[in-house]
Amino acid sequence: MPDPILSLQDVTLSLRSNAGMVEILHNITMDVAKGESVGLIGPSGSGKSSLLMVMGGLERATGGQVRALDKDLTHLDEDSLARFRQDHMGVVFQSFHLIPTMTALENVATPLELAGRKDAFERAEAELEAVGLSHRADHYPAQLSGGEQQRVALARALVPRPDFLLADEPTGNLDGNNGQAIMDLIFGLSEKHGATLVLVTHAPELAARCDRVIRLKDGQIDQDRAAAE
Repeated sequence: MPDPILSLQDVTLSLRSNAGMVEILHNITMDVAKGESVGLIGPSGSGKSSLLMVMGGLERATGGQVRALDKDLTHLDEDSLARFRQDHMGVVFQSFHLIPTMTALENVATPLELAGRKDAFERAEAELEAVGLSHRADHYPAQLSGGEQQRVALARALVPRPDFLLADEPTGNLDGNNGQAIMDLIFGLSEKHGATLVLVTHAPELAARCDRVIRLKDGQIDQDRAAAE
């Protein structure tokens, strides 16, 4: 693969538990190309979400190397890592993580305001329109349905135009129709913005929409194949 946008070499992740240190990821080596969509699948506890967090610099690998946009995330200090995430990563979780005291528009504008963008609210309005929620801009999270809250979370993740969109079970708290609508938006908007997409899902039909599917088992890559295979 020429010049991967994301590269993991022999990555391990160990976390402390009541029983001592537990190794979550074991010697993960993989590359992701710019603009590629990758589905991470596997049984519960296989390490899917942990791998996503390591890719996004939200969890620091305890061994090996993580390089994104030719930066070694493994050795960045916390401030540099936070700036890198702010500038290059958009993350959508199963839980929406919206700020309850802010309107939908304010939630979406927050990343741009933190980055000092003067056009924060103008761009936030455009992104809410892209997810079909311009008419709900002044509503608070408690006034929105689950599907609407996830649309706001998606707009917030994409409004900085990130290089990476990381989605961790983004339809897990939604019914079938809302989940389908969110996935259509995720794939459509990530392609529109040219974002590299990494999607954690239990649903094989969602993973099959990606260019590539990586199956994890016991913290290791069990299978890495093109989705069409």
